[in-house]
Amino acid sequence: MMTRSRTRPQGPGAEDKMIKKTLGILIGPFSVPCLMLGLLFFAASLTPSLIPRGPAVQGILGGLVTAIGYLIGQVVALLWRTADLPRFSGRPAAFLTAAIAIPLVGFFLWVLGSSRIWQNDIRRKMGLETADALHFATILLLALATFVAAFIIGRLVAALFHLVRARLLRIMPVRRANVLGFVTVVLFLFIVTRDGLVDQTVTALDESYETAQELFQSAPPKPADPRMTGSDASLIDWGGIGKPGRDFITSGPRAADIAALTGRPARDPIRVYVGRANGETPQARAELALAELKRQGAFDRAILIVASPTGTGWMDPGAQDPVEYMHGGDIATVAAQYSYLQSPLALILETSTGLEQATALQEVVHGYWKTLPEDARPRLYVHGLSLGAWSSMHATNLFRLLDDPIDGAFWAGPPFPSAFWNYVQNQRNPGSSWVLPSIGDGSLVRYASHTADASEAVSDWGRMRIVFLQYSSDPVVFYDPRSIWRAPQWMRDPAAPDMSDHLFFMPVVTQFQLALDMALSFGAPAGHGHAYFAQDYIRPWVEVTQPAEWSAADTARLKAHCDTGFQKGCANGTQ
Repeated sequence: MMTRSRTRPQGPGAEDKMIKKTLGILIGPFSVPCLMLGLLFFAASLTPSLIPRGPAVQGILGGLVTAIGYLIGQVVALLWRTADLPRFSGRPAAFLTAAIAIPLVGFFLWVLGSSRIWQNDIRRKMGLETADALHFATILLLALATFVAAFIIGRLVAALFHLVRARLLRIMPVRRANVLGFVTVVLFLFIVTRDGLVDQTVTALDESYETAQELFQSAPPKPADPRMTGSDASLIDWGGIGKPGRDFITSGPRAADIAALTGRPARDPIRVYVGRANGETPQARAELALAELKRQGAFDRAILIVASPTGTGWMDPGAQDPVEYMHGGDIATVAAQYSYLQSPLALILETSTGLEQATALQEVVHGYWKTLPEDARPRLYVHGLSLGAWSSMHATNLFRLLDDPIDGAFWAGPPFPSAFWNYVQNQRNPGSSWVLPSIGDGSLVRYASHTADASEAVSDWGRMRIVFLQYSSDPVVFYDPRSIWRAPQWMRDPAAPDMSDHLFFMPVVTQFQLALDMALSFGAPAGHGHAYFAQDYIRPWVEVTQPAEWSAADTARLKAHCDTGFQKGCANGTQ
């Protein structure tokens, strides 16, 4: 049996040797095979994905995946040595290196020569100006800087492990020191990044956004109209609503705007919004929203929409204004804020807050609505964009709706983790595409995009109408965590109109390409990526809410009105 005294360093110079070994890890030589794998990843990163990339972004991506490839190579080499498998040296090693390097160089040259063509192909499909050069020098310099930074961080972590292991070797056998040292370093990094940096970041972001939204002292004058949310007569404090909510309440078409477009009498739409600061809990904010809906007479309107905002609390006017026009203002909309963070950050850092708030609001509103006589209550719909779509879907409990269902739902840009969306997607009819599927006979669920408006189906609509609006180039919708080892389903289908015809799957690399696409998708041209805009909301809203006396000419007129850009609403902002 191995004794403790034979497994730990002996003599006064043992610790110095361990420190020198640790320093050797920091400044040790590169592994050529690992670097070759990293360069393969770099070349693959130049292939197209969903969103076009500029040279700066491409350089950072290339450097990052090169570092990841190098790390994977190091892990494989470690496992190889641990398993005591044979090692190549001399001529066999040189031959093997050449056998790998030659096709790698060929692949790299092919990708390098085609990358600008591929990127410009996507740009043309999205209506963007094409690039006149690849700017490979910029890409290479940024990739090198990113790789070096990642490499240094990796070496520092390895050095930390060896220092911890050296201390543990004083009191325990080698194997135990290796395992415990590894676990200790992993826990340390986890605690520092999650409980330290992440928690502090979330707190700082929430505080900064709360300040930026001008919640209290610097709020603009409250509405003078007593019928509006936030007025003197309102149950909701104007100062606590926050800027996104105040913008939602005070913007949008009024009765005169609607009548001018439709040529028919109109009413002022009702907009109720509860800020995160207006209540301590999701339930409290939901109850406050219901009380304000009653005060404003929302249940006497023809249409009632329970909407879920995006992460910051923003309500997209491009989604909201058109439905108010098409129903002559005889409509009420209610929303409650749950976060101050941008949607991508709220999706990662505050996942549960939106789900809890949307559930509380839907339960409270639907619970009261179903107590009203069926012939004396509004038609009830739910709606959300992006993170709001996810929370709205989560809140739409079909078991709660069995006895008295809502009239429909319209969800735009549903994020990929949405359980209900994933369930519906996987029920698609054989032969229909992943990005624009058909579900059953189309009587319950339909899909819309920038090329489809949810008007076509085998059967007519049934009792409830559900529409998903999703752009084929939206990585927020079509990101797939499993793309780290297998191609996403949509990559195996024929390319959609705004997709590249040259998509190339590479394990790990495709995952990072799509993750970067998500960050870039909010700045995509309108109608692509995650930039949803008014024209693509109009026809789906018609399909879902079936406005009375609404014609194709009305739709065309509303689209033209939203296209001019000078009227109130029918525009997009930030999420």
